[in-house]
Amino acid sequence: MKIITASTNWNTDRLYQTLQDKLDPLFKGARQIDAEVKVNKVADSIEVGIPEFYDGYLFKLTAEGRELHVAKSEHYVDDINQLTLQSILETLQMEDWDGADIVKISGE
Repeated sequence: MKIITASTNWNTDRLYQTLQDKLDPLFKGARQIDAEVKVNKVADSIEVGIPEFYDGYLFKLTAEGRELHVAKSEHYVDDINQLTLQSILETLQMEDWDGADIVKISGE
């Protein structure tokens, strides 16, 4: 699990909206395939997946104050689509996520 620590608490509504708006077009541009990335709010978490190819989520994001916990599905480790999404998520977290200043990123 990766933990992204920000200088302020994470706003999951803004994070969800950022992912809804940007993740699918960035993924399609990077992979040049027509599969749709779905972003869903499930209880206190945000799940990211590609239902055409995978059951369940590829990533699950859960905010706990200033920490954002990013868990990868154990079923699709090192899958090209998961690696592409991970790269995009890491880029987005540095540029857009919720406007929070990233203080530290730990884990894998």
